[in-house]
Amino acid sequence: MRTEPGGTLPPTPSHTVGPFYGHALPFDGGGDIAPASRTDAVTVHGHVLDGNGDPVPDALLETWQADPVGNLAGRAGSLRRDPATGRHLGRNGADFTGFGRTATDADGHWAVRTLRPGRTGGPDAPYLSVCVFARGLLHHLFTRVYLPDPPDGAEALARDPLLASLPAARRRTLVAEAEPYGVYRFDIRLQGAEETVFLDFR
Repeated sequence: MRTEPGGTLPPTPSHTVGPFYGHALPFDGGGDIAPASRTDAVTVHGHVLDGNGDPVPDALLETWQADPVGNLAGRAGSLRRDPATGRHLGRNGADFTGFGRTATDADGHWAVRTLRPGRTGGPDAPYLSVCVFARGLLHHLFTRVYLPDPPDGAEALARDPLLASLPAARRRTLVAEAEPYGVYRFDIRLQGAEETVFLDFR
């Protein structure tokens, strides 16, 4: 077995930090879910924070959602490639795919520009599904982002089965805060007293 100068062994995969999700998975325009022509787009942004409240600078977030009329089918187009070169072409600029992928920056900040999700039927209020990948997590985490002003009124949040099942303090971690000009803030806390509610899919 080869050793480094000084007689030490090189690190093996189990000794290195990772995986580094922000290296190859993000793509240009991954957070621009709404076509540029849509003047009714909203921005959802926030920080990913660890148990100490420190930013997580290399997390990756994927979002899925219904379109404004509640259609979950989505459309292809987020990861188009040039058939000749195989290079990523970005979004086609016309279709709303309902899918986004964005990495956090050095301050742990993330953002997506999207359309308000519509109701999909049943008692659930409209929401964005979020999947969080980050180094140190053995499994990715799932959560939801509810906007505080759904199209059919705030009572839709009160009727939502998931929100209704949670104590008020925990429920608050799933509802974004409204900011001016169609912007909503949603911080994701991985641990601690104000830990975001994460969902267990079986």
